[in-house]
Amino acid sequence: MKHPLKRQLRRLATERSYQLVAGSAAALVLVSGASTLLADEAPARQQTSAAVAEVAPRLDDVATRSQARVAVPAHKPSPSASPSPSASATKAKADPDVTRKAAPKPPSTKVLRYDYQAQTTYYNCGPAAVRNALSASGVERTQDELAGPLGTTEMGTNSALDTTRVLNQIVKGDPYRTRMFQGTPSSAQIDRLQADVIAAITDGRGVVANVAGSATDTDGGWHSFPGGHYIAVVGYKNDGRTVRIADSADPNLPSYWVSTIDLANWIATRGYSA
Repeated sequence: MKHPLKRQLRRLATERSYQLVAGSAAALVLVSGASTLLADEAPARQQTSAAVAEVAPRLDDVATRSQARVAVPAHKPSPSASPSPSASATKAKADPDVTRKAAPKPPSTKVLRYDYQAQTTYYNCGPAAVRNALSASGVERTQDELAGPLGTTEMGTNSALDTTRVLNQIVKGDPYRTRMFQGTPSSAQIDRLQADVIAAITDGRGVVANVAGSATDTDGGWHSFPGGHYIAVVGYKNDGRTVRIADSADPNLPSYWVSTIDLANWIATRGYSA
């Protein structure tokens, strides 16, 4: 029985040394039980104890390294960390407010170059006004060529709706719009007239206005058309508070300045194309 027991103890010490360490109590029981054997089995016990003592530090070292690896937390970025410069640059590039540019301010004064022509008949003020306005855009038309599309007769041209329609037939982009006044213009309508004149003149287009009654220019000249009349607006100054009129009625007084407020009251129950 001595030799089989010795081989068994040696195999347990080498192949299952970790079990001996984990279950040291069982190893002690086994060693205690072996103490009742013959005295010549003491060397086997000494070899077993030596094997256990040799293996135990190795297992302790392995356990310590495993705990160290588990204890090290994975690195996570702080929630309060600032964004990287590249991310901030990308956001700024995508933000339309960063790249938006303000529209250029219109000039305080602007007068268009145009080819003036007086009306050829007493009722041809409509075709003459449209012709003078078109010449500021570099478009040449005769009064006769415009009279048919405008529906002009000896009774004149019907309304600003007709001048807008014909202007848009000739000028690319249909830029003209009609503004009609039902009576004395309000302050909002006067402001709208001023803004429309500035926009059209800045765009290189003349404005056509259908007026009735009388108005006084800035030099004190008096202009009266009780039955109605058409004029062209070819410029402005004082940020649009004063406008330049090209008037086909009298070739001796082809142009003059009137205030925008006076022009609005002159238009009164009529309208304009801008």
